[in-house]
Amino acid sequence: MKRNFNPILRLNTVSTILSVLIFWLSFVNSAQAIPSFTRQTGMACTACHTQAFGPNLTPYGRAFKLNAYTWGSNDSLLSRISGSVQGSLTNTKKDDPSFSNNSIALDQASIFFGGRVVDQMGAMLQLTYAGVGNTFYFDNTDIRISDETSIFDQSVIYGVSFNNNPTVQDLWNTTPAWGYPYVGSALAATPSAAPIISNVGGQVGGATLYSMIADTVMLEAGAYTSFAKGVQRGMGQWDTSNPNYSANSGSIKINGGAPYWRIALQKEWQGNYVSLGHFGFRADVQPNVTVPGNDRYTDLGMDFNYQYLANTKHIVEAKASYIREQQQLFSTYYNLGGATQLNQQLGFLGLNSSYTYDQTYTLALGYNHIYGNSDTILYTSSINAKPNSEYFTFELDYVPFGKKATTGLASYLNLRFAAQYVAYTLFNGAINNYDGVSGRNANDNNTFYFNSWLVF
Repeated sequence: MKRNFNPILRLNTVSTILSVLIFWLSFVNSAQAIPSFTRQTGMACTACHTQAFGPNLTPYGRAFKLNAYTWGSNDSLLSRISGSVQGSLTNTKKDDPSFSNNSIALDQASIFFGGRVVDQMGAMLQLTYAGVGNTFYFDNTDIRISDETSIFDQSVIYGVSFNNNPTVQDLWNTTPAWGYPYVGSALAATPSAAPIISNVGGQVGGATLYSMIADTVMLEAGAYTSFAKGVQRGMGQWDTSNPNYSANSGSIKINGGAPYWRIALQKEWQGNYVSLGHFGFRADVQPNVTVPGNDRYTDLGMDFNYQYLANTKHIVEAKASYIREQQQLFSTYYNLGGATQLNQQLGFLGLNSSYTYDQTYTLALGYNHIYGNSDTILYTSSINAKPNSEYFTFELDYVPFGKKATTGLASYLNLRFAAQYVAYTLFNGAINNYDGVSGRNANDNNTFYFNSWLVF
């Protein structure tokens, strides 16, 4: 979806672009960082992340999250506070009328609280300013209470997570909240269709109970409901351009509780790690608050994760995620006339792999495919009345710091540069002239994106 962005800098020459990139590099290198989890534990960033600066987690990082972010001996409240700034350059193959090409943007700036609150309780709270949308909002939030016991001589970690985004509490980078790609342009056009589990973050609140049995079986279940309209507005999550709720806009109303469940198996041996899981989410959504009736969305997902960690000089990762969404559009079809079919289906497939050298340089490749049935009313922005999109993501990352747990502020410096190229072979249902009006082709949205990410 395209977003309006006013403070845009038009760059006319290659030399100007290089000058701006050098400016970003000098800016972030001059800062000093104190990420809260590192300060609390005294561990190097590489203990929790396959790169020195995430978001991919190691087995230790997953265990730290599972145990409610409470490990470590630093009790200073100040150590729990950290911040983040992301800036970027976006270039698309063909100029997009919604923004000037070769644009510099402040993607976001965030303040975090992260770490132990009391003995078995910890939290990760994020308040974000989005530079492109010029808005403040409450971002990913996960508050946990966790403990451990033993049953039949097997370790059992159990707890509860209070959060505002289904899968934000997840331990694997295969589900929507933390899935690949981990950064992306907020200016360039993106496919309009996605499963509902990917679209409710920040607009819902819920709790899930979880348990990890014998460090092998993960079980989790809970429910979510949408925040009231006034709460969503106060949290910066309300789409002011849309007076009614909509499952496909920035505002949503879930009636009743929306169950979420998760089961996963994991195994680690001789530096190899593998996990296989299933997750699900079902929500009854009222598409228009002025009209009675709900639509029902049921998302069923499978995911896979493999990591080779035996030699930290050469780390290999491979991930896969598949979501099949069943849509029963009772209100949209019968009451609003917004679809030609009552029952709709939407599918999402995501594959990605990466190679990391010395926890510093990463080369990553991703593939995403979105597909669904044809509907001439539901998908009016597609010349073929289909939601189908397909694209490849190529990315090179550089993380210069965070390799050693040394004293001083330098040991807490977190900095990440990403050069990303997104290539579309299909966009919103077609290869050529996909909206039937502008003559814009799928590959016209091919995007080069340079991101610099500082956490302090």
